[in-house]
Amino acid sequence: MKRREFIAIAGGAAAWPLTARAQQPVIGFLNDLSSDAIVSRFEAFREGLSELGYVEGQNVAIEFRWAEGRYDRLPVMAADLVHHQVAVIVACATPSAVAAKGATSTIPIIFGVGGDLIKFGLVKSVARPDGNATGVNFFTTALGQKRLGLLHELVAKGTVIGFLANPSNPNTTRSTEEAQAAAEQAGCFIACHFHHGQ
Repeated sequence: MKRREFIAIAGGAAAWPLTARAQQPVIGFLNDLSSDAIVSRFEAFREGLSELGYVEGQNVAIEFRWAEGRYDRLPVMAADLVHHQVAVIVACATPSAVAAKGATSTIPIIFGVGGDLIKFGLVKSVARPDGNATGVNFFTTALGQKRLGLLHELVAKGTVIGFLANPSNPNTTRSTEEAQAAAEQAGCFIACHFHHGQ
């Protein structure tokens, strides 16, 4: 995720309740990975906040929740952020966004996801999201078929292509189905391996 994309996500800060701004607003930061895995993205997020006039430790606080690849922990972490009455929740992947949406229908949620926003209940409509969640959709899941086609062009025909997926990720079912359909169309074979973790 590039710096300007995080600035766009952070721009949702304008939706924070005025009562929260009167004090020091608290951002809930929910991520399915570890802090080490997204260092550059998180620095871009901090920089985006700074450009909007928010500096951590001065006029804004951030409550971090890192699932470290264990998606089953996300609902509890999201509920904990709601319990702490954060002003907004930033969820940087589909599993985090789904957990946040399941935890609250009132606290604003700003997401950056690659999955189907409507299918996962994040928004009712892409044109008119309604509800408390908004953000950026990178359509990475939908690009799976194209990526496999490009990979197949680079390797010899009849090659077996490995497909590693985390079965706990809500995008996995669709990604796997699309990859298998693309493999059939390209005339190659996909060997799927499911692994719990990052």
